[in-house]
Amino acid sequence: MIYIKSFVFNPFMENSYILHDETKEAVIIDPGCYENYEKKELSDFIEDNELKVVRLLNTHCHIDHVFGNQYVKEKYNVPLSIHKDDSATLLSVKAYAPSYGFQHYEESMADTFLDEGDKVEFGNSSLGVLFVPGHAPGHIAFYNKDEGFIIGGDVLFDGSIGRTDLPGGDFDVLIHSIHEKFFPLGDEMMVYAGHGSSTNIGKEKASNPFCAIVN
Repeated sequence: MIYIKSFVFNPFMENSYILHDETKEAVIIDPGCYENYEKKELSDFIEDNELKVVRLLNTHCHIDHVFGNQYVKEKYNVPLSIHKDDSATLLSVKAYAPSYGFQHYEESMADTFLDEGDKVEFGNSSLGVLFVPGHAPGHIAFYNKDEGFIIGGDVLFDGSIGRTDLPGGDFDVLIHSIHEKFFPLGDEMMVYAGHGSSTNIGKEKASNPFCAIVN
């Protein structure tokens, strides 16, 4: 069984996730920890639960989702995996971070690339990869159909969707990603989003003002 722990980090109120199973192996997805106390909160949870971090994953590489990448890479000696189409997004953060007031951003580089159909394995568990651009050009999501959840990043929110006015964003592409990749996963599928509360596919199909399916 996969256990999901979420943290809310940085001024953007970004959701960071640690996933682990009974073997104690764990993956970290979108570590948004910037301040030292946020990094400590993350590492304390790992230490208290005697977890072994084996992978670092980004759904996409906007600043709020990558603050803690380098910290995690160095502390746990793990590779960073992203989609290749978000390489430029990751590289650009160093240039604009100071203008957002983040003078101490630590740049990170991707070590490996993931694409749709790949599997991320840890312990006795695995996550499938979906390619879901629209919010960011190389946005991916991580899901486990049997356990009924998806770590969706900034694709689909409770009652909303990811913004599409940033470089590489495209509203029509994002809606296509939601309709063709998220919705077919089934109404009971839980969506753990990059911001705000979790939701499920059925609720968003029925009532999301941006992407609901009108029968």
